Amino acid sequence: MRAVALGADLDTWRTSESPTGVRVNHICTNETPKHQDHNRRSAERRAVALPARLIWKDQRGANRFATVVTRDVSDFGVYVECQSPLSIPLYRLVQFQLEADVRQTAILPASLQQGRVLSAVYRVAPPKQARPQGLALRLMIDPRRLAVEQTRATA
Repeated sequence: MRAVALGADLDTWRTSESPTGVRVNHICTNETPKHQDHNRRSAERRAVALPARLIWKDQRGANRFATVVTRDVSDFGVYVECQSPLSIPLYRLVQFQLEADVRQTAILPASLQQGRVLSAVYRVAPPKQARPQGLALRLMIDPRRLAVEQTRATA
């Protein structure tokens, strides 16, 4: 095995043989990646506890409804919890709507204050002992439209 240090001990090259006898070159980095040191979110997540409703069509095409509690929101996503287990598969499109009396909360993005927002389920957390089932929703909002809405809101 041969090791050669490049630069200021950032990368180390080593060569080894695989079990089949083929020589393999490896590059090892001694420093931790910079993206682990900070939050990589594109929008700030805000903790809330607001009532909402999910509306979707099941596999037979029948309309389904569920009352949920919104736990956190950002400009592009929402995490909700529901007391009774739902059979919503990943990537299912759902309509997300906050209850009318809580829509004008100042910390909510403009897209959630308007009414129904088309969303996609991208994570399902199964219920555990003291925690209800959770669903992470990606809001299907065009980022360019969001930027225009934010500009109008601050003008």
